[in-house]
Amino acid sequence: MARRDGRNPDNSDGAWFIDTRCINCGASPHVGGDLIDEVRGRCVFVRQPENALEIERAWLAVDVCPTNSVGAPANLPRPRRTFPVPVIQGVFLCGFNSVRSFGAHSWLVLRPDGNLMIDSPSFNRRLVPWLDELGVVSTILLTHRDDVADAARWAEHYGSRVVIHSDDASAARFATDVVTGADAEVVADGVIAVPVPGHTRGSIAYVVDEQFAFTGDSLAWDPVADRLEAFEDACWYSWSVQRTSLARLADYSFSTVLPGHGKWSPRLSPADMRVRLLDLVSRM
Repeated sequence: MARRDGRNPDNSDGAWFIDTRCINCGASPHVGGDLIDEVRGRCVFVRQPENALEIERAWLAVDVCPTNSVGAPANLPRPRRTFPVPVIQGVFLCGFNSVRSFGAHSWLVLRPDGNLMIDSPSFNRRLVPWLDELGVVSTILLTHRDDVADAARWAEHYGSRVVIHSDDASAARFATDVVTGADAEVVADGVIAVPVPGHTRGSIAYVVDEQFAFTGDSLAWDPVADRLEAFEDACWYSWSVQRTSLARLADYSFSTVLPGHGKWSPRLSPADMRVRLLDLVSRM
């Protein structure tokens, strides 16, 4: 629950607010639209919701925040359900981001042979039945060691396979499937694990059905510059290795980038996505 006595004074006047425990992970602006932005290193409401759609977005910000820093009006009923929310056909944002992942996003892909979870939300008692309604999670795909969060609890709940790279496997000793080396591996029908070391030594991008690339903290979309981006200031292993590995990722066909940190991309043609990825590599 957000702390009213810790309200950030940079919030706009009104009942919605963000407290000073915010870690500036970027999650709440991604779902809150132009209601929320960063001011002096923390997220705040830069304006108050004015209609039903904006109130819905504000509630999403409440349930995406890993530090429970987003506060709603005291007399406003909480909606029955917020997350998961569809982002593109068949792909949902899980919400309930974990502070242990520094607020990274996690994803759910609906599939007839069992859903995929990419990285892990918090194992929240409100989220569990909502995910259950969408079907069993047969496989959990971990992009790297930083975003494991409550994956063990989700795996136990669903009896899921868990995939991670051997170089990051010490963070998920419960994993059932370990990718090794630099070569891509097919880890499920239509799912290719492409090692992209750089952010961490064991980072993986998962290309699903030649449509979606789940990229963890290796690759994201910059909506202001309208281009792909990577984060040199959050590269824990090797920036030069990350540059090389992202160049290899351009060999695979996908049209949407869905990251852990950073904004997800619009849907582009695979050819356009490849051009933009190679442009990023050249800038790196």
